[in-house]
Amino acid sequence: MPQIDYFFSLLSPYTYLAGTRPEAVAARHGATLVYKPVDIFAVFARTGGLPVRDRAPARQEMRLQELRRQAKKAGLPINLAPPYPAANAAPASYGFIAAQSAGGGDLGALVHALTRAVWAEDRDIAEEAVIKAALDEAGFDPGLADWAMVQGAETYAANTEEAVNRGVFGVPFWITETDERFWGQDRIDDLDAHLAGTL
Repeated sequence: MPQIDYFFSLLSPYTYLAGTRPEAVAARHGATLVYKPVDIFAVFARTGGLPVRDRAPARQEMRLQELRRQAKKAGLPINLAPPYPAANAAPASYGFIAAQSAGGGDLGALVHALTRAVWAEDRDIAEEAVIKAALDEAGFDPGLADWAMVQGAETYAANTEEAVNRGVFGVPFWITETDERFWGQDRIDDLDAHLAGTL
């Protein structure tokens, strides 16, 4: 069974706009998605990227237009000025890692629930109640949010280091077993075609 490493940030609007399409593509090709939440700000700092607030005005304006268009194409609601776009993603990422370790729920649904909380529901994913609600929605024990933070922090840091070492510079980002790399929710169709052997 082929494996696809899926690097993402729970703060990323583009991870949100990917929705559950990565899971559908993986299922169609009998592939396993290995989820790797990363600290996107640390990735940016080490790969030449800039936080949105530090980008040139033209880039910021284009980003907003593109988010609006991509959300419409995906059929997903989006708030282009959410109140918590730069929340501390670590607690939610630790909760995700705990769920990944525990099993029993739907990890794709958990990614989507947490990113939707930021980009469509105006919620702060650093808050325990928001994390627990997302865990519950995705079929996991909400108590996993209380899981040992040390192990979550270690995995989160290791994922971020691995991402940088493997050429990840933005999210969402998928890497196949043959080191084919696909960056951005608008490249999911390309990932699909690659797995089908047509690209």
